[in-house]
Amino acid sequence: MPLKNTKKTSGLWSSRFKEPVAELVKQYTSSVDFDKHLANYDIIGSQAHARMLASQQIISQRDLSSIESGLKQIQNEINNGAFEWSIEEEDVHLNIEKRLIEISGDPGKKLHTARSRNDQVATDIRLYLRDSIENTALKVHELQIAILKLAEAHKKTIMPGFTHLQVAQPISFGHHLMAYFEMLKRDKERLLDCQKRTNSLPLGAAALAGTSYPIDRQKVARELGFERICANSIDAVSDRDFVIEYLSVAAIAMMHLSRFSEEIIIWMNPGFDFVTLPDRLCTGSSIMPQKKNPDVPELVRGKTGRVNGNLIALLTIMKAQPLAYNKDNQEDKEPLFDTVNTLLMSLIVFKELIEGLTVNPDKMETATKTGHVTATDLADYLVKRGIAFREAHEVVANVVSYAEDLKIELAEVPLEKLQEFCPTIEDNVSYSLSIAESLNSRNHIGGTSPQQVELAIGLAKKELEEFPT
Repeated sequence: MPLKNTKKTSGLWSSRFKEPVAELVKQYTSSVDFDKHLANYDIIGSQAHARMLASQQIISQRDLSSIESGLKQIQNEINNGAFEWSIEEEDVHLNIEKRLIEISGDPGKKLHTARSRNDQVATDIRLYLRDSIENTALKVHELQIAILKLAEAHKKTIMPGFTHLQVAQPISFGHHLMAYFEMLKRDKERLLDCQKRTNSLPLGAAALAGTSYPIDRQKVARELGFERICANSIDAVSDRDFVIEYLSVAAIAMMHLSRFSEEIIIWMNPGFDFVTLPDRLCTGSSIMPQKKNPDVPELVRGKTGRVNGNLIALLTIMKAQPLAYNKDNQEDKEPLFDTVNTLLMSLIVFKELIEGLTVNPDKMETATKTGHVTATDLADYLVKRGIAFREAHEVVANVVSYAEDLKIELAEVPLEKLQEFCPTIEDNVSYSLSIAESLNSRNHIGGTSPQQVELAIGLAKKELEEFPT
Protein backbone atom coordinates (compact mmCIF):
# COMPACT_ATOMS: atom_id res chain seq x y z
CA MET A 1 0.00 0.00 0.00
CA PRO A 2 1.53 3.38 -1.00
CA LEU A 3 2.50 5.74 1.76
CA LYS A 4 0.43 8.87 2.23
CA ASN A 5 2.00 12.25 2.57
CA THR A 6 0.38 14.23 5.37
CA LYS A 7 2.52 17.35 5.04
CA LYS A 8 1.69 20.33 2.91
CA THR A 9 4.22 20.22 0.08
CA SER A 10 5.36 22.66 -2.56
CA GLY A 11 6.73 20.13 -5.04
CA LEU A 12 7.63 16.50 -5.67
CA TRP A 13 10.73 16.79 -3.50
CA SER A 14 9.65 19.00 -0.60
CA SER A 15 8.13 16.77 2.13
CA ARG A 16 11.33 17.15 4.13
CA PHE A 17 10.62 20.88 4.56
CA LYS A 18 8.58 22.30 7.46
CA GLU A 19 7.30 25.29 5.51
CA PRO A 20 6.50 25.96 1.87
CA VAL A 21 9.11 27.50 -0.36
CA ALA A 22 8.58 31.27 -0.60
CA GLU A 23 6.94 32.49 -3.79
CA LEU A 24 9.93 34.78 -4.44
CA VAL A 25 12.32 31.83 -4.19
CA LYS A 26 10.12 29.79 -6.53
CA GLN A 27 10.25 32.54 -9.12
CA TYR A 28 13.99 33.06 -8.67
CA THR A 29 14.95 29.38 -8.85
CA SER A 30 12.49 28.20 -11.48
CA SER A 31 14.03 27.22 -14.80
CA VAL A 32 10.92 25.92 -16.52
CA ASP A 33 10.56 29.01 -18.72
CA PHE A 34 13.67 28.02 -20.65
CA ASP A 35 14.47 24.38 -19.88
CA LYS A 36 11.09 23.27 -21.22
CA HIS A 37 12.94 23.33 -24.56
CA LEU A 38 14.45 20.05 -23.35
CA ALA A 39 11.02 18.44 -22.93
CA ASN A 40 11.18 16.03 -25.86
CA TYR A 41 14.69 14.96 -24.89
CA ASP A 42 13.57 14.51 -21.29
CA ILE A 43 10.78 12.19 -22.48
CA ILE A 44 13.13 10.25 -24.77
CA GLY A 45 15.56 9.75 -21.89
CA SER A 46 12.74 8.74 -19.54
CA GLN A 47 11.42 6.18 -22.00
CA ALA A 48 14.83 4.53 -22.28
CA HIS A 49 15.28 4.64 -18.50
CA ALA A 50 11.88 3.04 -17.89
CA ARG A 51 12.54 0.25 -20.38
CA MET A 52 15.85 -0.48 -18.71
CA LEU A 53 14.16 -0.60 -15.27
CA ALA A 54 11.66 -3.11 -16.60
CA SER A 55 14.31 -5.25 -18.32
CA GLN A 56 16.21 -5.36 -15.02
CA GLN A 57 12.96 -6.27 -13.19
CA ILE A 58 13.20 -3.13 -11.06
CA ILE A 59 9.68 -2.23 -12.21
CA SER A 60 7.04 -4.49 -13.74
CA GLN A 61 6.06 -4.71 -17.40
CA ARG A 62 2.64 -3.39 -16.40
CA ASP A 63 4.31 -0.35 -14.81
CA LEU A 64 6.37 0.13 -17.95
CA SER A 65 3.31 0.01 -20.19
CA SER A 66 1.56 2.63 -18.05
CA ILE A 67 4.65 4.86 -17.97
CA GLU A 68 5.17 4.65 -21.74
CA SER A 69 1.52 5.41 -22.42
CA GLY A 70 1.62 8.39 -20.07
CA LEU A 71 4.84 9.77 -21.55
CA LYS A 72 3.40 9.46 -25.05
CA GLN A 73 0.34 11.44 -23.99
CA ILE A 74 2.53 14.11 -22.38
CA GLN A 75 4.64 14.35 -25.53
CA ASN A 76 1.50 14.92 -27.60
CA GLU A 77 0.28 17.56 -25.15
CA ILE A 78 3.62 19.40 -25.33
CA ASN A 79 3.82 19.23 -29.12
CA ASN A 80 0.21 20.42 -29.43
CA GLY A 81 0.72 23.30 -26.98
CA ALA A 82 -1.79 21.86 -24.51
CA PHE A 83 0.66 21.07 -21.72
CA GLU A 84 0.34 23.34 -18.67
CA TRP A 85 3.74 24.39 -17.38
CA SER A 86 4.03 25.52 -13.77
CA ILE A 87 6.82 27.14 -11.77
CA GLU A 88 5.42 25.22 -8.77
CA GLU A 89 7.23 22.20 -10.19
CA GLU A 90 10.39 24.22 -10.75
CA ASP A 91 11.76 22.68 -13.96
CA VAL A 92 10.97 20.61 -17.03
CA HIS A 93 11.70 17.32 -15.26
CA LEU A 94 9.33 17.80 -12.33
CA ASN A 95 6.61 19.24 -14.57
CA ILE A 96 6.66 16.13 -16.72
CA GLU A 97 6.91 13.79 -13.75
CA LYS A 98 3.96 15.40 -11.98
CA ARG A 99 1.82 15.14 -15.11
CA LEU A 100 2.88 11.51 -15.54
CA ILE A 101 1.73 10.72 -12.01
CA GLU A 102 -1.59 12.44 -12.74
CA ILE A 103 -2.04 10.23 -15.81
CA SER A 104 -0.51 6.94 -14.65
CA GLY A 105 -0.85 7.03 -10.88
CA ASP A 106 1.52 4.80 -8.89
CA PRO A 107 3.53 3.56 -11.92
CA GLY A 108 4.41 7.20 -12.68
CA LYS A 109 5.89 7.51 -9.19
CA LYS A 110 8.32 4.68 -9.98
CA LEU A 111 9.95 6.32 -13.02
CA HIS A 112 12.47 8.23 -10.95
CA THR A 113 13.84 5.04 -9.42
CA ALA A 114 17.64 4.76 -9.83
CA ARG A 115 18.10 8.26 -11.20
CA SER A 116 18.36 11.87 -10.06
CA ARG A 117 17.58 15.15 -11.71
CA ASN A 118 21.35 15.60 -11.76
CA ASP A 119 22.05 12.79 -14.21
CA GLN A 120 18.68 13.35 -15.88
CA VAL A 121 19.40 16.94 -16.89
CA ALA A 122 22.96 16.09 -17.93
CA THR A 123 21.52 13.44 -20.26
CA ASP A 124 18.90 15.81 -21.65
CA ILE A 125 21.48 18.46 -22.44
CA ARG A 126 23.75 15.97 -24.17
CA LEU A 127 20.86 14.66 -26.28
CA TYR A 128 19.83 18.21 -27.18
CA LEU A 129 23.36 19.33 -28.01
CA ARG A 130 24.15 16.22 -30.01
CA ASP A 131 21.21 16.95 -32.33
CA SER A 132 22.00 20.68 -32.40
CA ILE A 133 25.58 20.02 -33.48
CA GLU A 134 24.34 17.80 -36.29
CA ASN A 135 21.93 20.49 -37.50
CA THR A 136 24.58 23.21 -37.21
CA ALA A 137 27.22 21.19 -39.08
CA LEU A 138 24.71 20.71 -41.89
CA LYS A 139 24.16 24.49 -42.13
CA VAL A 140 27.92 25.06 -42.20
CA HIS A 141 28.08 22.52 -45.02
CA GLU A 142 25.35 24.33 -46.98
CA LEU A 143 27.14 27.65 -46.55
CA GLN A 144 30.35 26.05 -47.83
CA ILE A 145 28.48 24.95 -50.96
CA ALA A 146 27.26 28.51 -51.55
CA ILE A 147 30.77 29.94 -51.12
CA LEU A 148 32.22 27.28 -53.40
CA LYS A 149 29.78 28.17 -56.20
CA LEU A 150 30.66 31.85 -55.93
CA ALA A 151 34.39 31.08 -55.84
CA GLU A 152 34.12 28.91 -58.94
CA ALA A 153 32.36 31.71 -60.81
CA HIS A 154 35.14 34.16 -59.88
CA LYS A 155 38.34 32.13 -59.95
CA LYS A 156 39.67 34.50 -62.65
CA THR A 157 38.27 37.70 -61.16
CA ILE A 158 41.17 39.90 -60.08
CA MET A 159 41.01 42.00 -56.93
CA PRO A 160 43.53 43.63 -54.63
CA GLY A 161 44.59 41.56 -51.66
CA PHE A 162 45.04 43.52 -48.44
CA THR A 163 47.20 43.43 -45.37
CA HIS A 164 46.53 46.03 -42.69
CA LEU A 165 43.61 46.96 -44.99
CA GLN A 166 46.22 48.43 -47.35
CA VAL A 167 46.66 47.25 -50.93
CA ALA A 168 49.22 44.44 -50.94
CA GLN A 169 49.18 42.11 -53.96
CA PRO A 170 46.70 41.11 -56.67
CA ILE A 171 44.70 38.00 -55.90
CA SER A 172 41.81 36.03 -57.34
CA PHE A 173 38.45 36.80 -55.74
CA GLY A 174 37.76 33.07 -55.89
CA HIS A 175 40.94 32.49 -53.89
CA HIS A 176 39.80 35.05 -51.32
CA LEU A 177 36.45 33.30 -50.96
CA MET A 178 38.13 29.93 -50.57
CA ALA A 179 39.87 31.26 -47.47
CA TYR A 180 36.44 31.41 -45.82
CA PHE A 181 35.65 27.95 -47.16
CA GLU A 182 38.71 26.69 -45.25
CA MET A 183 37.63 28.48 -42.06
CA LEU A 184 34.20 26.87 -42.28
CA LYS A 185 35.81 23.51 -42.95
CA ARG A 186 37.64 23.80 -39.63
CA ASP A 187 34.42 24.94 -37.94
CA LYS A 188 32.64 21.84 -39.20
CA GLU A 189 35.50 19.61 -38.07
CA ARG A 190 35.45 21.20 -34.61
CA LEU A 191 31.69 20.75 -34.35
CA LEU A 192 31.86 17.07 -35.23
CA ASP A 193 34.82 16.57 -32.91
CA CYS A 194 32.91 18.26 -30.08
CA GLN A 195 29.97 15.95 -30.81
CA LYS A 196 32.18 12.94 -30.00
CA ARG A 197 32.76 14.18 -26.44
CA THR A 198 29.13 15.20 -26.10
CA ASN A 199 27.99 11.70 -26.99
CA SER A 200 28.62 10.11 -23.57
CA LEU A 201 25.81 8.87 -21.32
CA PRO A 202 25.60 10.34 -17.78
CA LEU A 203 22.37 8.52 -16.84
CA GLY A 204 23.02 6.01 -14.09
CA ALA A 205 25.26 8.35 -12.12
CA ALA A 206 22.16 9.35 -10.11
CA ALA A 207 22.83 12.27 -7.75
CA LEU A 208 26.61 11.79 -7.74
CA ALA A 209 27.58 8.35 -6.40
CA GLY A 210 25.70 5.96 -8.67
CA THR A 211 22.84 3.78 -7.49
CA SER A 212 22.37 0.55 -5.55
CA TYR A 213 19.85 -0.78 -8.10
CA PRO A 214 21.08 -3.35 -10.67
CA ILE A 215 20.86 -0.97 -13.62
CA ASP A 216 22.15 -1.61 -17.14
CA ARG A 217 23.75 1.59 -18.38
CA GLN A 218 24.98 -0.04 -21.59
CA LYS A 219 21.39 -0.83 -22.58
CA VAL A 220 20.34 2.79 -22.09
CA ALA A 221 23.40 4.02 -23.99
CA ARG A 222 22.60 1.76 -26.94
CA GLU A 223 18.97 2.81 -27.04
CA LEU A 224 19.78 6.52 -26.89
CA GLY A 225 22.62 6.23 -29.40
CA PHE A 226 25.44 7.20 -27.03
CA GLU A 227 28.87 5.99 -28.10
CA ARG A 228 30.15 5.61 -24.56
CA ILE A 229 29.23 5.89 -20.89
CA CYS A 230 30.55 8.58 -18.55
CA ALA A 231 33.13 6.64 -16.56
CA ASN A 232 32.92 8.52 -13.25
CA SER A 233 29.58 9.22 -11.59
CA ILE A 234 30.76 12.46 -9.96
CA ASP A 235 32.16 13.81 -13.22
CA ALA A 236 29.05 12.64 -15.09
CA VAL A 237 26.70 14.98 -13.22
CA SER A 238 29.06 17.92 -12.75
CA ASP A 239 30.76 18.03 -16.16
CA ARG A 240 29.84 20.86 -18.50
CA ASP A 241 33.05 20.76 -20.52
CA PHE A 242 31.13 19.59 -23.56
CA VAL A 243 28.87 22.67 -23.39
CA ILE A 244 31.85 24.97 -22.94
CA GLU A 245 33.59 23.28 -25.84
CA TYR A 246 30.55 23.78 -28.05
CA LEU A 247 30.31 27.45 -27.02
CA SER A 248 33.98 27.85 -27.88
CA VAL A 249 33.48 26.22 -31.29
CA ALA A 250 30.45 28.43 -31.88
CA ALA A 251 32.38 31.57 -30.89
CA ILE A 252 35.12 30.72 -33.39
CA ALA A 253 32.55 30.06 -36.12
CA MET A 254 30.78 33.36 -35.39
CA MET A 255 34.14 35.13 -35.45
CA HIS A 256 34.68 33.78 -38.97
CA LEU A 257 31.24 34.96 -40.07
CA SER A 258 31.94 38.32 -38.45
CA ARG A 259 35.19 38.74 -40.39
CA PHE A 260 33.37 37.90 -43.62
CA SER A 261 30.59 40.32 -42.65
CA GLU A 262 33.11 43.10 -42.11
CA GLU A 263 34.53 42.58 -45.58
CA ILE A 264 31.10 42.52 -47.21
CA ILE A 265 30.26 45.79 -45.41
CA ILE A 266 33.50 47.35 -46.67
CA TRP A 267 33.09 46.00 -50.21
CA MET A 268 29.52 47.32 -50.37
CA ASN A 269 30.64 50.85 -49.49
CA PRO A 270 30.49 53.11 -52.61
CA GLY A 271 34.19 53.86 -52.10
CA PHE A 272 34.86 50.22 -52.98
CA ASP A 273 31.70 49.15 -54.83
CA PHE A 274 33.05 45.60 -55.15
CA VAL A 275 29.72 43.93 -54.36
CA THR A 276 26.01 44.66 -54.13
CA LEU A 277 23.47 43.02 -51.86
CA PRO A 278 19.89 42.46 -53.02
CA ASP A 279 17.29 44.82 -51.60
CA ARG A 280 15.58 41.96 -49.76
CA LEU A 281 18.64 41.58 -47.55
CA CYS A 282 19.09 45.28 -46.79
CA THR A 283 17.22 48.05 -45.03
CA GLY A 284 16.88 51.79 -45.56
CA SER A 285 17.18 54.88 -43.45
CA SER A 286 14.31 56.68 -41.75
CA ILE A 287 15.80 60.05 -42.73
CA MET A 288 18.23 59.52 -45.64
CA PRO A 289 16.32 58.21 -48.67
CA GLN A 290 19.45 57.19 -50.60
CA LYS A 291 20.67 54.72 -47.97
CA LYS A 292 20.91 50.98 -48.49
CA ASN A 293 22.25 49.52 -45.28
CA PRO A 294 23.93 46.11 -44.93
CA ASP A 295 22.00 45.27 -41.77
CA VAL A 296 22.36 41.49 -42.07
CA PRO A 297 26.18 41.36 -42.00
CA GLU A 298 26.19 44.12 -39.38
CA LEU A 299 23.90 42.08 -37.17
CA VAL A 300 26.00 38.95 -37.66
CA ARG A 301 28.96 41.02 -36.54
CA GLY A 302 27.03 42.24 -33.51
CA LYS A 303 25.70 38.81 -32.53
CA THR A 304 29.27 37.54 -32.43
CA GLY A 305 29.78 39.57 -29.28
CA ARG A 306 26.72 37.92 -27.75
CA VAL A 307 28.02 34.44 -28.48
CA ASN A 308 31.43 35.37 -27.07
CA GLY A 309 29.66 36.59 -23.95
CA ASN A 310 27.83 33.29 -23.57
CA LEU A 311 31.15 31.43 -23.60
CA ILE A 312 32.62 33.70 -20.94
CA ALA A 313 29.43 33.39 -18.87
CA LEU A 314 29.63 29.61 -18.68
CA LEU A 315 33.37 29.58 -18.04
CA THR A 316 32.69 31.93 -15.13
CA ILE A 317 29.76 29.83 -13.86
CA MET A 318 31.96 26.73 -13.75
CA LYS A 319 35.23 28.20 -12.54
CA ALA A 320 34.73 27.83 -8.77
CA GLN A 321 32.24 25.01 -8.38
CA PRO A 322 33.17 22.22 -5.99
CA LEU A 323 32.16 18.70 -6.97
CA ALA A 324 29.56 17.52 -7.69
CA TYR A 325 26.36 19.17 -8.96
CA ASN A 326 25.45 22.70 -7.85
CA LYS A 327 22.48 24.91 -8.60
CA ASP A 328 24.84 27.22 -10.50
CA ASN A 329 24.56 24.75 -13.35
CA GLN A 330 20.98 25.78 -13.96
CA GLU A 331 22.56 28.81 -15.62
CA ASP A 332 24.19 26.69 -18.32
CA LYS A 333 21.08 26.35 -20.45
CA GLU A 334 20.21 29.89 -21.49
CA PRO A 335 23.71 30.62 -22.89
CA LEU A 336 23.65 27.26 -24.65
CA PHE A 337 20.17 27.64 -26.15
CA ASP A 338 20.90 31.21 -27.21
CA THR A 339 24.19 30.26 -28.84
CA VAL A 340 22.72 27.28 -30.70
CA ASN A 341 19.90 29.44 -32.09
CA THR A 342 22.15 32.41 -32.87
CA LEU A 343 24.76 30.38 -34.74
CA LEU A 344 22.16 28.35 -36.60
CA MET A 345 20.24 31.43 -37.78
CA SER A 346 23.45 33.27 -38.65
CA LEU A 347 24.57 30.40 -40.88
CA ILE A 348 21.17 30.22 -42.58
CA VAL A 349 20.99 33.95 -43.26
CA PHE A 350 24.63 34.06 -44.36
CA LYS A 351 23.96 31.45 -47.02
CA GLU A 352 21.20 33.72 -48.36
CA LEU A 353 23.67 36.59 -48.26
CA ILE A 354 26.28 34.76 -50.34
CA GLU A 355 23.72 33.46 -52.82
CA GLY A 356 22.35 37.00 -53.26
CA LEU A 357 25.72 38.70 -53.65
CA THR A 358 26.36 40.50 -56.95
CA VAL A 359 30.06 40.96 -57.73
CA ASN A 360 31.46 43.90 -59.68
CA PRO A 361 34.64 42.47 -61.32
CA ASP A 362 35.49 45.71 -63.16
CA LYS A 363 35.60 47.68 -59.91
CA MET A 364 37.74 45.01 -58.29
CA GLU A 365 40.24 44.97 -61.14
CA THR A 366 40.36 48.77 -61.31
CA ALA A 367 41.24 48.81 -57.62
CA THR A 368 44.38 46.77 -58.36
CA LYS A 369 45.72 49.64 -60.45
CA THR A 370 46.49 51.72 -57.40
CA GLY A 371 48.75 50.95 -54.47
CA HIS A 372 51.72 49.53 -56.45
CA VAL A 373 50.35 45.97 -56.19
CA THR A 374 53.21 44.43 -58.21
CA ALA A 375 56.03 45.84 -56.07
CA THR A 376 56.83 42.38 -54.70
CA ASP A 377 56.91 41.03 -58.25
CA LEU A 378 59.52 43.62 -59.18
CA ALA A 379 61.62 42.58 -56.18
CA ASP A 380 61.26 38.93 -57.23
CA TYR A 381 62.32 39.90 -60.78
CA LEU A 382 65.54 41.38 -59.40
CA VAL A 383 66.22 38.36 -57.22
CA LYS A 384 65.90 36.07 -60.23
CA ARG A 385 68.59 38.23 -61.86
CA GLY A 386 71.06 37.56 -59.07
CA ILE A 387 70.33 40.36 -56.58
CA ALA A 388 69.90 39.40 -52.92
CA PHE A 389 66.30 39.82 -51.76
CA ARG A 390 67.07 42.46 -49.13
CA GLU A 391 68.92 44.56 -51.72
CA ALA A 392 66.09 44.06 -54.19
CA HIS A 393 63.60 45.09 -51.51
CA GLU A 394 65.52 48.34 -50.96
CA VAL A 395 65.70 49.08 -54.68
CA VAL A 396 61.96 48.63 -55.14
CA ALA A 397 61.22 50.71 -52.05
CA ASN A 398 63.17 53.58 -53.61
CA VAL A 399 61.31 53.17 -56.90
CA VAL A 400 57.95 53.22 -55.07
CA SER A 401 59.00 56.38 -53.21
CA TYR A 402 59.88 57.99 -56.54
CA ALA A 403 56.52 56.98 -58.03
CA GLU A 404 54.69 58.33 -54.97
CA ASP A 405 56.38 61.69 -55.40
CA LEU A 406 55.21 61.84 -59.02
CA LYS A 407 51.77 60.45 -58.08
CA ILE A 408 52.08 57.63 -60.61
CA GLU A 409 51.90 53.86 -60.27
CA LEU A 410 54.92 51.58 -60.21
CA ALA A 411 54.03 50.16 -63.63
CA GLU A 412 54.07 53.69 -65.06
CA VAL A 413 57.71 54.39 -64.14
CA PRO A 414 59.69 54.56 -67.42
CA LEU A 415 62.21 51.80 -68.12
CA GLU A 416 65.05 54.31 -68.27
CA LYS A 417 64.23 55.52 -64.76
CA LEU A 418 63.96 51.96 -63.42
CA GLN A 419 67.43 51.28 -64.85
CA GLU A 420 68.79 54.27 -62.94
CA PHE A 421 67.72 52.54 -59.74
CA CYS A 422 69.07 49.16 -60.90
CA PRO A 423 71.02 48.70 -64.15
CA THR A 424 70.18 44.97 -64.35
CA ILE A 425 66.55 45.79 -65.19
CA GLU A 426 65.72 45.09 -68.83
CA ASP A 427 62.72 45.78 -71.04
CA ASN A 428 61.13 42.42 -70.10
CA VAL A 429 60.42 43.89 -66.67
CA SER A 430 57.00 44.98 -67.92
CA TYR A 431 56.00 41.32 -67.96
CA SER A 432 56.72 41.06 -64.21
CA LEU A 433 54.82 44.27 -63.53
CA SER A 434 51.71 42.88 -65.22
CA ILE A 435 48.83 42.28 -62.78
CA ALA A 436 47.65 39.23 -64.72
CA GLU A 437 51.15 37.75 -64.71
CA SER A 438 51.49 38.46 -61.00
CA LEU A 439 48.34 36.42 -60.42
CA ASN A 440 49.35 33.57 -62.74
CA SER A 441 52.83 33.31 -61.27
CA ARG A 442 51.50 32.17 -57.88
CA ASN A 443 50.98 28.73 -59.38
CA HIS A 444 51.69 26.39 -56.47
CA ILE A 445 49.55 24.54 -53.93
CA GLY A 446 47.66 27.16 -51.94
CA GLY A 447 48.54 29.93 -54.39
CA THR A 448 46.17 32.46 -55.93
CA SER A 449 46.62 31.60 -59.61
CA PRO A 450 43.37 30.64 -61.35
CA GLN A 451 44.79 27.17 -62.02
CA GLN A 452 45.42 26.59 -58.31
CA VAL A 453 42.05 28.02 -57.35
CA GLU A 454 40.43 25.59 -59.78
CA LEU A 455 42.36 22.69 -58.22
CA ALA A 456 41.37 23.84 -54.71
CA ILE A 457 37.73 24.01 -55.74
CA GLY A 458 37.93 20.50 -57.19
CA LEU A 459 39.34 19.13 -53.92
CA ALA A 460 36.71 21.04 -51.95
CA LYS A 461 33.92 19.51 -54.02
CA LYS A 462 35.20 16.01 -53.21
CA GLU A 463 35.33 16.87 -49.52
CA LEU A 464 31.75 18.11 -49.59
CA GLU A 465 30.57 14.98 -51.37
CA GLU A 466 31.96 12.88 -48.52
CA PHE A 467 29.96 14.75 -45.88
CA PRO A 468 26.97 12.67 -44.72
CA THR A 469 23.94 14.90 -45.32
